[in-house]
Amino acid sequence: MSQTVICNQNNALEHFDNLIQLLSGMYVSKAIYVAAKLGIADLLKDGAKSSDELAKATEVDAQFLYRLLRALASVNIFIEVGDRYFELTPLATYLQIDAFGSMRSMALAMGEDWNWQCLGNLFNAIKTGIPAFEHQFGMSMFDYFVEHPELGKNYYQAMTDYSEIINHAILDVYDFPTISKLVDVGGGYGALFTAILKANPAITGILFDLPSVIERAKKADFFHNKELAGRYELVGGDFFESVPSGGDIYIIKLAIHNWDDHRANKILQNCYQAMPPNGKLLVIEPVVPSGNERYFGVKLMDLQMLIGTDGGRERTADEFEKLFIEAGFRLTKVIPTKSSCSIVEGVKI
Repeated sequence: MSQTVICNQNNALEHFDNLIQLLSGMYVSKAIYVAAKLGIADLLKDGAKSSDELAKATEVDAQFLYRLLRALASVNIFIEVGDRYFELTPLATYLQIDAFGSMRSMALAMGEDWNWQCLGNLFNAIKTGIPAFEHQFGMSMFDYFVEHPELGKNYYQAMTDYSEIINHAILDVYDFPTISKLVDVGGGYGALFTAILKANPAITGILFDLPSVIERAKKADFFHNKELAGRYELVGGDFFESVPSGGDIYIIKLAIHNWDDHRANKILQNCYQAMPPNGKLLVIEPVVPSGNERYFGVKLMDLQMLIGTDGGRERTADEFEKLFIEAGFRLTKVIPTKSSCSIVEGVKI
């Protein structure tokens, strides 16, 4: 049954204040971006500094910087501890470049002009169904990063940092079979792949991604480890065409959500063709919860998929189940983690 909302003077101010806070989110996001770009959190790692000191170190206007930091302190990013002196807060520590779980690269990626130009096209995307990135730049995001490698470098670093937190969360909740062969489909530079192999000494596997990615993976620090010697292969290819055969477990992390259902189904079907009977599939993605919960990590970030990808989306458990069934899998369970991602497990039938 619907509930009529009555507006009156008694609740108008409360609702006004709540709505203003939500509308002001764009200022918070951009202010965090500026602080991250200036490296303020790293400058404060040894203790409080004045806004004048910080302005001198970063070569910016002292009065304007103070106003920026004052605004961020109001949302618990930094804290003003004296007259124009600022310290780190627990949230602000994650803007340090070398912090475990650093969100600095993510803050930069979300605040760069290319992303804001796409967000400015949100209305047109909703109206036409044309992805905002394609409308704005006439190409896909991935092609754009080929033409603008410095922007792409930071974006991919943001994804690597984000993935590191997810990797730990996955290993905390999922027990891999003692002896098995793992195929990591679209596994990037191998962060998750090598973490699983290190934690499970009897497992061997194949890291699979585009040939250009695999060439960079060969130079990555993840594989400079004696305990992994002889336990892995690095294979280049296109998961829309085929994936390596012979694995007992196939993992796809943060790849399915980049594509519409048709192309996502093609990836899953190729995994199905490569797997033995009763082989397991683990799709690691955010899962959109039902209802009206304030689940910003997935529901709002789905808007990022809407503006930045050609058909990409975050999916509900029911939508994953439909994808699995169409590709020949039975969805067995959805395992939440302490990160924004869940493990959607399926079995070949």
